[in-house]
Amino acid sequence: MKAFQYESFGLDGLKLVDVAEPTPGPREAAVRFRAASLNYRDLLFAWGVYNPRAKFPTIPLSDGAGEVTAVGSEVTRWKVGDRVCPIFAQGWLEGPYNSAKAGTTLGAGDLPGVLREVGCFDEQSLVRIPEHLSYEEAATLPCAGVTAWNSLVVFGNLQAGETVLTLGTGGVSIFALQLAKLHGARVIATSSSDEKLARVRGMGADETINYKSTPDWEKEVLRLTGGVGVDHVVEVGGAGTIGKSIAAARIAGKISVIGVLAQGEGINPMFLLMKTLALQGIFVGSREMFEHLNSAISVAQLRPVIDRTFAFEEAVEALKHMEAGSHFAKIVLRY
Repeated sequence: MKAFQYESFGLDGLKLVDVAEPTPGPREAAVRFRAASLNYRDLLFAWGVYNPRAKFPTIPLSDGAGEVTAVGSEVTRWKVGDRVCPIFAQGWLEGPYNSAKAGTTLGAGDLPGVLREVGCFDEQSLVRIPEHLSYEEAATLPCAGVTAWNSLVVFGNLQAGETVLTLGTGGVSIFALQLAKLHGARVIATSSSDEKLARVRGMGADETINYKSTPDWEKEVLRLTGGVGVDHVVEVGGAGTIGKSIAAARIAGKISVIGVLAQGEGINPMFLLMKTLALQGIFVGSREMFEHLNSAISVAQLRPVIDRTFAFEEAVEALKHMEAGSHFAKIVLRY
């Protein structure tokens, strides 16, 4: 079968090769992938930042969708023809995250990723795709969709009428907008592009801020909330934005720390103390969270947003498109 694998760090180290097609063990299902999606994590891995001790060759990408083509002799959860997605951390089915589950993630050196035609997975580590979604749409869910769900619903316990601040228009932020509106929340969205801000307003964002023309955007967030601040921040910027996110949050607000997109200095812990803020690192989520997300998506008939779709053979071009930073929501590969 065809697969992409890194032979070294750097996008020129990603090669299309022929490898042996795997066969499922007694409790495994073989999945013929039809689509995959990219995450910023995939670029960090390519740059040698995410897992600098990774061993080569290794197959990248964590997010894929496909159909079951064969099952092992002891499999009871799936049958041939079922449409499924592997979960991000194969060992995290439910409960809290721990060190054992941390070593079971796909596509960054722990376990082979989904940038291949066929993969075999434990039957417990797959979820069913919502019926109304295409393979391309479903492939956007395992990392970005589950991360947004974990941030707002599991950690955040989001309630109708609360206010959510999203930063930028990447995959997690757009899912956060969709899920926040689904729960009846008010959304303030930021971006450096007026065109992208117009798009998020069309998706239901209540207020928007261009952080280039309004560099003190945290003050604008406070103005829009009557000086109180927001209930939730989906913080994807990292060191470069977290200080402003803390300033924009209300007393006893919740900040989900997800991304590392922006460089910057540390934060003053005094503001955390004075505001009694809850600052939580979010590392995707469990199979249980993924299944709850899919239930909500099915009931609401929610559709993920796709920026651009590339062919499987164009994986390097797709990663370069993400590297350019002009995308809106998710970048997808079609197999």
